[in-house]
Formats: sequence, C-alpha cells, structure tokens
Amino acid sequence: MAITEDAPSGATERDLTPPPGEPPGREGHEGRKLSSPLILTMTLLLAVLAQSPIRGALGTPLMQSWMTVFVAVTVQALPFLVLGVLLSAAIAVFVPPSFFARALPSRPALAVPVAGLAGAVLPGCECASVPVAGALVRRGVTPAAALAFLLSAPAINPIVLTATAVAFPRNPEMVLARFLASLLVACAMGWLWQRLGRTDWLRPPAHGAHEGATRAEAFWNSVRHDTMHAGGFLVLGAMAAATLKAVAPATWLRTAADNPLVSVLALAVLAVLLSICSEADAFVAASLTQFSLTAKLVFLVVGPMIDLKLFAMQAGTFGRTFALRFAPATFALAITGAVVTGTVLL
Repeated sequence: MAITEDAPSGATERDLTPPPGEPPGREGHEGRKLSSPLILTMTLLLAVLAQSPIRGALGTPLMQSWMTVFVAVTVQALPFLVLGVLLSAAIAVFVPPSFFARALPSRPALAVPVAGLAGAVLPGCECASVPVAGALVRRGVTPAAALAFLLSAPAINPIVLTATAVAFPRNPEMVLARFLASLLVACAMGWLWQRLGRTDWLRPPAHGAHEGATRAEAFWNSVRHDTMHAGGFLVLGAMAAATLKAVAPATWLRTAADNPLVSVLALAVLAVLLSICSEADAFVAASLTQFSLTAKLVFLVVGPMIDLKLFAMQAGTFGRTFALRFAPATFALAITGAVVTGTVLL
C-alpha cells in the first residue's frame, strides 16, 4: 500500500483513514464537547455566584407559601407512590395474566363488574393498569372486561383508598364516594364498549412489555420506569397545586369555587392536564381548599381514568382510533358519575 505524500514517516492510508462511522476531524472536536460533569460544575458555579438573589427570592412570603404547599403535598404523597410502584411492578411481573382470564366469568355482561371489582384488590397505578389490560385482551379476555379493569384498578385499589382517607381525615365519606363513583364509571364504560364498541377500533398489543427479560430484570425495570414516570408527574402536580395556591388571586378561586358548574369543569380539566399518579392525587385535591367536596371528587375520579399520559399510553397500547373514541366518552362519564355520587353522598 502506498504512503501518502503528506503523511508522517511510517504512516499509511489505512492509518490515516478514520474508522467507519467516525467523522473526519473527530480529534479536533472532541475537546470542545460539553460533558455532563462539566455542565453540572457550571450549574453549581452559577448557583453559588447567584446565591444572594436566590436566597432573597426564596425568602419572600410568596415563595415561602409556595414551598410550604409544595413540600407538604410531595412528602405526604411520596410513601404511597413508592409502595404503589413496588406492588404494581410485582403484580405485573409475578402474577400471570392467565390468572385473570381464568377468574373472570365467560359471559361479558358478568365479566365487566367482576373485572371492575378486581381492581379493588390489585394495587397499582394507571401506568400499570394499561399494560395489564393489554395482556388480558391478548390472552382472550373480552375487551369490555379488560377496559373495566383498566379504569377501576388505579382508582379503587387499597393504596389509593388509604391515601384518600389520609388526605381527607375529616371527610371519610370521600373514600366511599370515590370507590362507588369510580366503580360505577368503570362498569358503565365496559358495558358501553360491549354494546357499541367495534373490533376494528381496538388494536390488541402484539407482545407484553416484559417479554424477553428475566423476572428480576422486568421487576426492577418496571420499578425504575414507574418511579421516574409517576414521580415526575407528582412533582409537576405539587408544583401546580402550590402555584395555584400561592399565585392565583383568592377572588378568582372563590369565583370558580362558588359556581358549581365552573368548579366541576375546572377541576376535571385540571386532572387531565396535571396527570398525577392516583396514589398521590388525593393530597393535591385536599390542598384545593376553596373547592367543594363534589368538585374534588370529580378531580379524583377523572384523573385516574383519563389524563394526558393515559391517553398516550392507551393510544400506544390499543391504537389511536381506540383512544380518540374511548377518552372523550370516559371523560364525560367520569364527570357525570362523580357529580351524581357526590350529590348523593357528599
């Protein structure tokens, strides 16, 4: 092989040719790349230089009020979130989906309420209920029953009901109201799908989320994913609740809270936008002290059934055609069921 004219002594074309996939001149640019440690160091340096204005901003009454609400909501909800994630991962990995198929009645009309009630004994958040429902459909369970389970499990399981009781110690009727309203809506949606749903609207998942991994790997992957996913939404929800509490003028909140229709619609939309995990949403609802118990119940029923992350998960699991029809119907029925239940019990 010939030696190039400008090459150093002993270097060949092969020596000077960059490896496949490596851009020319890589050595010259490597030193200019920003690494994660460098970015962290620069961020810490900026924080040290700006500590005086930061300390001054955090010392204002507005920020102190914001921090109080944010920390209170986060600290109260975090233990329930962690416990729910651990149990949800254990169920998703160690309980075979065939168990649910054998436990449900063969008649769809009876399988719907049984599947809805099954959510009361299976702890887990909405992040876990979607893949479990997908596994049920994949193994031949009638879609109406699988969808009833999908909606009820995040809303009426023991951890969620316990968290609701802790968040509303002076209103124990909220626990019963949440249980009944959520179960009613889940069964109604199941029966509605059984009567009006079409098979071409539903695209069953081709495989499970944990197939191909060992049980230990699947468990810790599920724990890691759900903790980061649900924990992030918990922080966002706590920040939104604290901001609403500290920044929004009291007259605005009183005006919205004093109008029953506006308060119900406002908290229903807020539940969709915040996308808080069901193990933590009761503490956010309890912090909205200006609103009625019925409006808070709407928040607690709508959130675990349809929010932004759930819509994305449902579209990814069952198809966009399904999600575009299922989500609006669930939203309307959840509001109606919560208002009716709240009017009777609260």
